[in-house]
Amino acid sequence: MQIAALRENNNETRVALSPECVKLFQKLDLEVLIEEGAGIKSGYPDELYRDLGAKIVSRKQSLNADICLCVKIPEIEDLDKLKERSALIGILNPYENKKYFEILKKRKIATCCMELIPRISRAQSMDVLSSQANLAGYRSVIDAAEQFGKAFPMMMTAAGRVNPAKVMVLGVGVAGLQAIATAKRLGAVVSATDVRAATKEQVESLGGKFIMVEDEEAEKTETSGGYAREMSEEYKKKQNQLISATIAKQDIVICTALIPGKKAPTLITKEMVESMAPGSVVVDLAVEVGGNCPLSKIGEIVFHNDIKIIGYANMPGRVAKDASALYSKNIFNFLSLLIDRDSKELLFDMEDEIVNAVVLTYEGKLRLGQFN
Repeated sequence: MQIAALRENNNETRVALSPECVKLFQKLDLEVLIEEGAGIKSGYPDELYRDLGAKIVSRKQSLNADICLCVKIPEIEDLDKLKERSALIGILNPYENKKYFEILKKRKIATCCMELIPRISRAQSMDVLSSQANLAGYRSVIDAAEQFGKAFPMMMTAAGRVNPAKVMVLGVGVAGLQAIATAKRLGAVVSATDVRAATKEQVESLGGKFIMVEDEEAEKTETSGGYAREMSEEYKKKQNQLISATIAKQDIVICTALIPGKKAPTLITKEMVESMAPGSVVVDLAVEVGGNCPLSKIGEIVFHNDIKIIGYANMPGRVAKDASALYSKNIFNFLSLLIDRDSKELLFDMEDEIVNAVVLTYEGKLRLGQFN
């Protein structure tokens, strides 16, 4: 069987198959194809893949592979050229890309949405959301530090003391935890908030101060999948009051709160931003799904009242080399589950909890009812 990594469209800098994983895929008895130029934006030239035994091919050849790997879903004209009954694996965003379902069903493509990998122990090595969010959290603090006009750590000098930066993280998922850890390593004083009480211990273990609304609803803030549940209007009001009082004292705010399949919740309002000191920085990691701050704009740094609101799209892509390497390994671990050791063919065992959760279209049918 042939497996191909497609060259991404538009501004996506990551690639779905890194050179480090070429030999791993070959051990699965797969012929590795790389579309010409697919890895260049990630710092992986074609020659590097070729030297490791991969074959550099055209767009047409890569789309004709038995298994196509992507980061983002290709355009509809490319989907129409996929080999019938082949497999497409990537971060396909089915919540926003329902317009592609018909062509995928028509060509009987088996589509695997890597962002739907369940959060269970057996699937941790396949969890692309975690691997990419980890890097996004790191990069958010680095970008904030670049835009912040002061130092992060406390410094004692003969000329006087430099006070440490105060950083607040909104949302304590994987990205939030890494943002806390990175800010602490840089010497900042860090606080964090989340609707899930279970994150308190994680925040404190990293040296941060945990801030949370405490009421009866706070005990039911997490879904069975480990994600934050959408809260009531009354809870949101209490949360806004708490965040507002805290944000006014912060130098940097990192927003990371997401609800799968829904618009990101607004956590930091225009008035909260205006309460911050001049020169402060807000980083909105949720900008691509509506944003946690209404002032943020995709791909821009907005200046408001001398406050910088960073809305960079595709934060993991800002560390594309590492993001691609981790993403590729996630896919390899997932494919290892699908490829039958004896026949060397793809076997979609829908009785398997992981496979059942991620296969969107199969044999001309839409499998996952939540996307109807």
